[in-house]
Amino acid sequence: MYGAVVYDSGDGPESAAAAPFRERKMEILLWREILSPYDLAVKELTLKFEHLRSEYRNQGLYSPIEQVTGRVKTIASILEKAQRKNVKLEEVEERISDIAGVRIICQFVEDIQTVVEIIRQRTDMEVVSERDYVHHMKESGYRSYHMIIRYEVQTISGSRKILAEIQIRTLAMNFWSTIEHSLQYKYRENIPDHIREKLTNAANAIISLDNEMSSVRSEIMDVQNSSQIHSRLVADILNNIQNLYRVANQREIQKIQDEFYRIYELDDIEQLARFGKELDLIAEGYRVQSVEEEE
Repeated sequence: MYGAVVYDSGDGPESAAAAPFRERKMEILLWREILSPYDLAVKELTLKFEHLRSEYRNQGLYSPIEQVTGRVKTIASILEKAQRKNVKLEEVEERISDIAGVRIICQFVEDIQTVVEIIRQRTDMEVVSERDYVHHMKESGYRSYHMIIRYEVQTISGSRKILAEIQIRTLAMNFWSTIEHSLQYKYRENIPDHIREKLTNAANAIISLDNEMSSVRSEIMDVQNSSQIHSRLVADILNNIQNLYRVANQREIQKIQDEFYRIYELDDIEQLARFGKELDLIAEGYRVQSVEEEE
């Protein structure tokens, strides 16, 4: 049979059973309050790096950023790390620098340094420290570039500058790290020797893979840039055709559509670009005509 839960009405002295309950409740609320600015920081940082990636692509440029993810450490994870590192709870925010974490995934090893330089030059975040595990791999085989930054957020209580960790790695490095992290969780950092050996072999294979990908980097970038330009051209053309539906006659619209499909099937980006420019002139002509009629 479950014991009765005693709630204090405020009219008399608190019972011995209610006091610890209330203290634990207050502790949980305190953790939520502590972690709230970190959650805000992760959301803002993730959005900023995603926007940066979009800017590159919208301008037809190769983006060194392929993916962006973020997370705030769970309370359990913070407590476990504090215990392992012998950090007092009142020192957690000063001594545990990865409560807020952002991970930037790149396609190529060369892109990592590009992203590092971008972060160094930003004025909305201050680099506190850096660790290069890309060129100085950990004994376990782990590779990544870590940057601890100080980032300012605005809350209802005012401005807060908090620490956040940014990890920058390739897709291949991230795959290895994800697997290794899962094994660490399963074996509580006591991974059996035969599995460690396989992880080491896999880490070496990841290095070879990244090196091979770097050798064809320029060719891959050319293809991706061409694909992005092609997608943007098609989107602009279709947008113009849709706008012309409102002002042009159906016969002209049909003719334009047929010409678009003919050029699209040729898969010739130069002809597609010329058609796009011609369509821009047609659309502009109708806009001018519309303004003159209104006047």
